[in-house]
Amino acid sequence: MRDADVIRGLILAAGLSSRMGEFKPLMPLRGKTLIENTADSVLDGGAESLTVVVGYRGGELSGLLKRRYGQRVQIVWNPDYAKTDMLRSVQIGCRAMPPCSAFFLLPGDMPVVQRSTFRRLLEAGTNGSVVFPALEGRRKHPPLIDSSFIPEILAFRGTDGLRGLWQKHKIHTVAVDDEGVQLDLDTPEAYDQCRQRYELQDGRMTAMEKISQSVVKKDHSPKMSGKAVYVGDYPNEGVLTGKMLRSRYARAKILSVE
Repeated sequence: MRDADVIRGLILAAGLSSRMGEFKPLMPLRGKTLIENTADSVLDGGAESLTVVVGYRGGELSGLLKRRYGQRVQIVWNPDYAKTDMLRSVQIGCRAMPPCSAFFLLPGDMPVVQRSTFRRLLEAGTNGSVVFPALEGRRKHPPLIDSSFIPEILAFRGTDGLRGLWQKHKIHTVAVDDEGVQLDLDTPEAYDQCRQRYELQDGRMTAMEKISQSVVKKDHSPKMSGKAVYVGDYPNEGVLTGKMLRSRYARAKILSVE
């Protein structure tokens, strides 16, 4: 269904984060969680509301997102998250999403897409189809998808995900100068590089993150022990209970170490 001139965002966050080794959506980036960075970018880019498809640890994500965004976010559950591909989450999200004229589609682990990229896509328009940002001539995320595609997305049963569907249509692109359109944080190395680029070099690392970087070692030694407290502005209190001192990404202040 269409709702003239209403743009929405569809964010996919149902995965297991198996390659990362940590639960990606709740990892810290620029003073908030990774999923909040992604959600903020889509909303700042022009989406009126978000539909977020969750699966693994969906209750934690749902609680965080509902507290932060209220009525602007709709949470949808993918019960088969452990054995289905991204296309299944896209279909679940499309089926639940309120009427719109078009929607941005973005994986939850792409947190640094610039506002200007979303605006460029909106200015270009879908022309009844799909428009992708292009970096150095290559299609990237997020596409802006005309809502007329939703029935076809729901019915699609190809083996190559949405790529197979796009091959049947004329797809538009708009050139952007935004490294964020190709930064998906699948591995610890990609995450560390992202933090170096978007926190340290830009001078946006928070005091909380400086504390945690200075005291939490990459060596997860079981001999490490001590007392710790949560830093007050951590947005999801309690999630890291029992892991604070062992995780390289935990936000904790070490009071003493034996």
